[in-house]
Amino acid sequence: MSGGCLSKKLFKSGLIVSVMTLMSRVLGLVRDVVIANLMGAGSSADVFFFANKIPNFLRRLFAEGAFAQAFVPVLTEYQEKMTPEDTRELLSKVAGTLGVLVTIVTLVGVIGSPVLAALFGGGWFVDWLNDGPNAEKFELASVMLKITFPYLWFITFTALAGSILNTRGRFAVSAFTPVFLNVAIIAVALWYAHTLENPEIGLAWGVFFGGLIQFLFQIPFLIREKALVRPTWGWNHPGVVKIRTLMIPALFGVSVSQINLLFDTFIASFLMTGSISWLYYADRLLEFPLGLFGIAIATVILPALSQKHVNAQGSGFNQTMDWGVKAILLLGTPAMLGLIILAKPMLMVLFMRGAFSLNDVEMASYSLVAYGCGLLSFMMIKVLAPGYYSRQDTKTPVKYGIIAMVSNMVFNLIFAIPFGYVGLAIATSMSALLNAGLLYRGLHKAGVYQMSRQTLFFSFKVIISTTLMAIGIVYFMPQQSIWLEWQTFERMFMLIELIVGGAVIYLLSLLALGVRPWKIKRQG
Repeated sequence: MSGGCLSKKLFKSGLIVSVMTLMSRVLGLVRDVVIANLMGAGSSADVFFFANKIPNFLRRLFAEGAFAQAFVPVLTEYQEKMTPEDTRELLSKVAGTLGVLVTIVTLVGVIGSPVLAALFGGGWFVDWLNDGPNAEKFELASVMLKITFPYLWFITFTALAGSILNTRGRFAVSAFTPVFLNVAIIAVALWYAHTLENPEIGLAWGVFFGGLIQFLFQIPFLIREKALVRPTWGWNHPGVVKIRTLMIPALFGVSVSQINLLFDTFIASFLMTGSISWLYYADRLLEFPLGLFGIAIATVILPALSQKHVNAQGSGFNQTMDWGVKAILLLGTPAMLGLIILAKPMLMVLFMRGAFSLNDVEMASYSLVAYGCGLLSFMMIKVLAPGYYSRQDTKTPVKYGIIAMVSNMVFNLIFAIPFGYVGLAIATSMSALLNAGLLYRGLHKAGVYQMSRQTLFFSFKVIISTTLMAIGIVYFMPQQSIWLEWQTFERMFMLIELIVGGAVIYLLSLLALGVRPWKIKRQG
């Protein structure tokens, strides 16, 4: 397949994933708006976000993160070189082995929820031991973890199904699936949680049922692909051995950012009430462009890179990597600067109602700016890491992951003392920058991928265009006092004007510099 056809196919797949992901992210924002209106950024919100974060962390390990990075290259290899019977046997053994392991982990998590609450919410546990003001948070978190932890079981098999469908070019299904989690939580928040003394308990049940629905939604598509198999234990099956060999180091390497976020949560439990919530709302806005662009692009290039590696197409591998980097630069750079400049207006428009106050907007905006500075790095990690996993190299990212995680802990100690919860966001962004830099340097030194001169010029033009966009937004953006005088609809209209206006300035600047964004699918 020629470079142009390859890039066109990747562009089409990336567009499909982005559209489906956009639907999910928009509903995710609606979900967060509903939660903010219901609970604000107080004690109840802190506990709900805490109880939701731990199974989500393990989801990245067992499901979307390390498992997918190890499973997709091996499954691609089987589909390219082995018989359909061999592939079905692999799927059966993987499903059975993974199922037993994740069931054990889920049961341990449900039974040992107080231990997990103490481990990751150290500040609350200390208060509980000493009858402090946050003692109730520890008890509530222990109960809620029993409800949210089974989500791990459902989402693991959802991710397994999604990985299978992605290798067969069915990207839309897995990209659309997260919609059901958001719908479940929104439905529970609107019609059930507000009737409870502890609404966060109702939201926890929304997480549980959202995971169940996602799991059930995948089954008909697996049947259509003739990929629904009876799970059987296969620890010593050659394909499973290969997957777990790749997965064990990837458990750490691909989840460094998640480990860092959990470490942030642990430290935040010692800080003022609201710290976890302010970090959460900032992270949710960060996740919107990260999921829409970074994860979508990474999702479509991993199978393509794996195929190029299996078929020993070195030039095609480099072209695919270069396409991913260009796409991230084109979309991620303006998204990063726009997120930083429009932090307060976005928080006002989305969350400032009900229990979410102006003070919450102020506090969350600081962490959003700090997180936003690392957006491009987070995106680059998503694209550069598959350059290793597609070649079944999981050891090198682990080494870089260890360096990044230790650095994050050091950065936390440096910045958390003077800047509190904002320091945690600063540390996370700095460690992401370090991780992305190490990943690129490793690919470059190994001769696997080197950014072309054309891409360097391309990035320079993107930076100039983004700077002009930022100047335009700052020039036309009203003062905060005017934002506060407006009603929600007026704020929303102005925010949309600024975003659209900034996008127009960015696009016109690119055109003036000779860049044709729609032609990126045919470049390099």
